[in-house]
Amino acid sequence: MAEKPHMNLAVIGHIDHGKSTLVGRLMFETGAVPAHLIEKYKEEAREKGKESFAFAWVMDTLKEERERGITIDIAHKRFDTDKYYFTIVDCPGHRDFVKNMITGASQADAAILVVAAPDGVMDQTKEHVFLSRTLGINQLIIAINKMDAADYSEDRYNKVKEEVSQLLGMVGFKASEIPFIPTSSFEGDNISKSSDKTPWYKGPSILEALDLLTEPEKPDKLPLRIPVQDAYTISGIGTVPVGRVETGVMKKGENVIFMPSGATGEVKSIEMHHEEQDQAVPGDNIGWNVRGIGKADVRRGDVCGPASNPPSVADEFTGQIVVLQHPSAITVGYTPVFHCHTAQTAGTFMSLDKKLDPKSGEVKEENPTYIKAGDAAIITVKPTRPMVIEPIKDIPQLGRFAVRDMGMTIAAGMCMSVKQK
Repeated sequence: MAEKPHMNLAVIGHIDHGKSTLVGRLMFETGAVPAHLIEKYKEEAREKGKESFAFAWVMDTLKEERERGITIDIAHKRFDTDKYYFTIVDCPGHRDFVKNMITGASQADAAILVVAAPDGVMDQTKEHVFLSRTLGINQLIIAINKMDAADYSEDRYNKVKEEVSQLLGMVGFKASEIPFIPTSSFEGDNISKSSDKTPWYKGPSILEALDLLTEPEKPDKLPLRIPVQDAYTISGIGTVPVGRVETGVMKKGENVIFMPSGATGEVKSIEMHHEEQDQAVPGDNIGWNVRGIGKADVRRGDVCGPASNPPSVADEFTGQIVVLQHPSAITVGYTPVFHCHTAQTAGTFMSLDKKLDPKSGEVKEENPTYIKAGDAAIITVKPTRPMVIEPIKDIPQLGRFAVRDMGMTIAAGMCMSVKQK
């Protein structure tokens, strides 16, 4: 039996709108969590007088979280629908959400935005929608949750749907193509099948909507790009870089180049799971050996590509960023560390070009003197040493970055254009 196609699913939305409960309910309805475990959680929840948290506890298995009733840990959980298997990136606050989105493994293919019917759109709802856009999620499902607390009112559903549709329109999502599902994660309405409590709703349940998502295309038509995670020296073979193929296809016998070093050679062998391969495709974690490449020519953060179409090395690049947190203000000259694919390179803010409205992406101010937490901006950056980064429109997999400083993620962003070395 062939493995089902895999999708990474982010669950986003304002705090307390029922994200964890929805996820717990999905795990339960798809059989990923056995019923007896849910019973055990319900029992514990009853004792603490927090019965409504039973499903959320499927995800929040840390004791401290239970005591506080909030999600701290990021749980990676798998569940299967008829068509796909999903890994859930359950996102407590938007800061962790961003960190996970940028680490690559959890590049979400789709997101469920949870909006509580009684509250409607809140601050984090807006931020999460803008962030998911900036971070490249282009498939959404909206769960208008806690319908039980809104007496399953069609009017309330329509009102929230209208609010959310306006918000989505601002950042360029087409609300008409997105399912808005009235749910109660706590009661289980419209999660796996249609609920008789919302006879006015004719659309899909959450699980049905998940199966209607389109499988992300394997970016095998794009030019080859393999960020190097490490390079080993193996006796009898020589230097073996290892990494995950992000885009394109690598074939044995092909001429490749490592950037920024510029070292070139012919691919002698490709190995995956200790077996020789003739080629490698996106998603493959491989080790490969290149004729004439020595230990000094390749290191973590380098990117391998075809000699005929080398990876872009930026002298400067422009990026669109969202500032997540910073103790003061960011001005020209600020030099934090940019994390992009496997590279970590300090980069200097050469200019602040535009300040954007983080909720709509529209230009608020040209050449602002500073930007601070909560702002979105377009900036020009000069890496302090050569660094590979690609414009998001050409090779999205190498176009996203995180900005870190003082032990925290300051900003998340995407590369708009590159001025090559």
